[in-house]
Amino acid sequence: MGKALRQAGRATVHLVLAAVLVFGLYLFITVLLITAVATLAVVGAWMLPETVMLIRRIAGAKRHMTAAWTGRRIPEAYQALTGPLRQRLRTAVLDPGTRIDLRWMIASYVYGALVFLALPLWPLGLVVDGVWCGLLRRTPVVLPLITRLADLEAAWSTALLRPSPQALLAARVEELAATRADAISAHEAELRRIERDLHDGAQARLVALSMRIGLARRAYDRDPQMARRLLAEAQDQAEEALTELRQVVRGIHPPILTDRGLAGAVRALAARWGSPRSSGAESGGGLEVTVEVAGGLEEGPRPPAAVEAAAYFAVAEALTNAAKHGGSRRAAVRLERLRSGLRAVVRDDGTGGADESGGTGLLGVRRRVAALDGSVQVSSPAGGPTVIEVRLPCVW
Repeated sequence: MGKALRQAGRATVHLVLAAVLVFGLYLFITVLLITAVATLAVVGAWMLPETVMLIRRIAGAKRHMTAAWTGRRIPEAYQALTGPLRQRLRTAVLDPGTRIDLRWMIASYVYGALVFLALPLWPLGLVVDGVWCGLLRRTPVVLPLITRLADLEAAWSTALLRPSPQALLAARVEELAATRADAISAHEAELRRIERDLHDGAQARLVALSMRIGLARRAYDRDPQMARRLLAEAQDQAEEALTELRQVVRGIHPPILTDRGLAGAVRALAARWGSPRSSGAESGGGLEVTVEVAGGLEEGPRPPAAVEAAAYFAVAEALTNAAKHGGSRRAAVRLERLRSGLRAVVRDDGTGGADESGGTGLLGVRRRVAALDGSVQVSSPAGGPTVIEVRLPCVW
């Protein structure tokens, strides 16, 4: 009976929360909707989109609550409420997601009262099931009814809140359009960065190299000593230009990634961060990095090159942020092969508070990953730790 009692208690909590949500909808949202429609020509034109946005948030909370009970995520599909007032009004009225939410609201006024059926079952269940289980050692029969009521409420909510296939397809098309725009922006920014690095770095050094060689040729007959000194300087500048070209190439697609694979490249990256020589501009200080590889990533087939590159640059950016912005001394990287793709997690012991809009490079990582239909999750509370998780889908 103890298991049935715990499950019935959890089901009651779910039903009570559902009833509180419905009560709030009835008292607050219904009044807002009626006011917005009744005063559409005055203030309702402004209130209606805001009310629809609030309904979306409440429906999202309900989806989350139902998913927590059933263990199955309920997708959502909404058109963006942006632009001028006329456009937001049109979207708020014509969006299929609005009709789905309103349908759920109306229906939940009825089945949301299931909690009032569950509460009287508690004393009955404690008495009947206590005797039934304690004396006769039988399976409880009353308390499980509360769980079935919660299952019924969750099933109805799932059916009412699930978007239509057409709405999901439209949302997917909109998401892909936004992802494509972000990928194009990221690509253009990458091209500008490469052009700037070549112009300000390698190209400038090659120009200086050409000048040094020209001066050495002129001085070769009249001042061999100066010519040798100029040639030595030219050789140093050639080596510096080669170093900068290697850095540019590494920023496009690191050769070590091609040679050693993702796990080997990340281990080399971790070793470079931990080296005392890496205390310059590239790293900002020694960072102790541990690398864990799981899921048979090194034994099986390699991910596609684009997936490997996205994961590598995400890890590199996360470690850079950990050392330069987070003040971290230790970081842990986990690379894992999943059935659906690749997972990379970077955790550091820094001060936290990572902000994607603060120029830390996380926005660029998100765009690069989104272009491959992946996802990035950042958890960085004030005081730390910072955890960055990247998931990239691929076929093995």
